Amino acid sequence: MGNFQMRTDLALEARESISNADSELRGVRVEEYDLEEENIHVTKVMIDTKNAAKAMGKPIGIYVTMEAPAMVEPDDDYHREISNCLAQELLDLLPDADKEQSILVVGLGNREVTADALGPQVVDNLFITRHIVKEYGAAAYNCDKMNQISALEPGVMAKTGMETAEIVKGVVTETAPDTLIVIDALAARSTKRLNRTIQITNTGIQPGSGVGNHRNALTQESLGVPVIAIGIPTVVDAATIVGDALEKMLEEEKDLSCVRYKEKQQLNFADLNNMYMTGKDIDAVIKRVSFTVSEGINIAIGETFMEK
Repeated sequence: MGNFQMRTDLALEARESISNADSELRGVRVEEYDLEEENIHVTKVMIDTKNAAKAMGKPIGIYVTMEAPAMVEPDDDYHREISNCLAQELLDLLPDADKEQSILVVGLGNREVTADALGPQVVDNLFITRHIVKEYGAAAYNCDKMNQISALEPGVMAKTGMETAEIVKGVVTETAPDTLIVIDALAARSTKRLNRTIQITNTGIQPGSGVGNHRNALTQESLGVPVIAIGIPTVVDAATIVGDALEKMLEEEKDLSCVRYKEKQQLNFADLNNMYMTGKDIDAVIKRVSFTVSEGINIAIGETFMEK
């Protein structure tokens, strides 16, 4: 296949891409279930060993994928249901979720590039409490305990001249949060999952990896605190779209000439690996799904103790 590569940030798609011969890959566990009332399909991919991590191309950890086909629709009630499900999954991954703690939320991405503006727009709608709790205590919110929630929008290196990891590490050193929650736009392998999927993982994140723009990783090893990453695929590379179209066109063909033609064309797909596609209404979609993610985070870490 030469340099041809289908890029994806989703562990679910990385698992699907493993050949049938390796379908029983040791060290990888998969759990699936449906939330019928919410119309959400949840898949948990758990990578337990270094060999499995190498085969998957993902670090050891837990990857939760929520597939909500109607997430792009402007239905406020449905988005509230997604937020509630996201909050529950986030609480399951959050260390010491039942204890009061300091949590820093980092919105990665470029606000001026719509498909990459998920992180900054999530930060816009967060329930920020750190400054109030430090000044007046949890009593300011009429409760006994309250998480200290702070937020950061580090921007991109082209604007700041600094690696995102450098900025975040400086803030972590100064403010000493107990946990980091990082939000970023992802790249998908399947157009069906574009803007319809949320991935939550406890492995941290490497900004820009899905589009081949590798930056320093934001992980517990590099920052010294647990890092939970939340992402939504907002782009898919052009090679994927062309490859899927070609495969569909030839799927009924069985003769060898068609197979050779397909392989020859796929060798040329590498030229498309630097081109990424997104939906025509991505501005409205980002605004909608960013609010959904922010509500999920607010419910999980901002309203947890207020409801008790």
